[in-house]
Amino acid sequence: MSAIRLLVLGAVRQHGRAHGYQVRNDLEFWGAHEWSNAKPGSIYHALKQMAKQGLLVEHEVAPSTVGGPPRVEYEINDKGTEEYLTLLRHALTSYDQKMDMLSAGIGFIVDLPRDEAITLLRERIAGLEQWRSSVTEYYTPEQGPGQLGHIGEIMNMWVHSADSEAAWTHGLIDRIEGGAYIFAGEGEPFVGVLADDEPNPFATGPHPADPR
Repeated sequence: MSAIRLLVLGAVRQHGRAHGYQVRNDLEFWGAHEWSNAKPGSIYHALKQMAKQGLLVEHEVAPSTVGGPPRVEYEINDKGTEEYLTLLRHALTSYDQKMDMLSAGIGFIVDLPRDEAITLLRERIAGLEQWRSSVTEYYTPEQGPGQLGHIGEIMNMWVHSADSEAAWTHGLIDRIEGGAYIFAGEGEPFVGVLADDEPNPFATGPHPADPR
């Protein structure tokens, strides 16, 4: 499952209504272009595709100054919100995914109620434990990787990965249970987007699809 859909839907949702350059600016400010496939072309393509799929509503707000297509703002609708929350929940529970999906999920975790976020993260730990158990049916960590030749290093890596990810997830749960961060329904959320006139120190420069 691609992280770009979750990132773009989440960015639009934070603004209420946003044009493509605002979405791109937010994602670059978060560094998503470094740890995911959220490159300018992918962002603009995702916006247009999800508008065609009925997840976003297009609003033409200004004509192009160079004779191109009009400037468009995007607004998430009920169907888009449902898709966004489905992707978010999947990102937080699934252990067998690329790091960009989990990173995107953590970036939007506070859009959920606190109790639900904790429940989803516990589901993730359960999945990690099940995965670790399936590995140790064939590999005994206490005997070291050499028991299976150099191939044992693969299973050793899997076990260490499961253990470290579970430990990190336990730590996150502890922080959330301890009252860290502002979750849905608890008050004014953390603002992680730039103001329209605020320069982005992480911007990657102009792209042909930028509004003109």
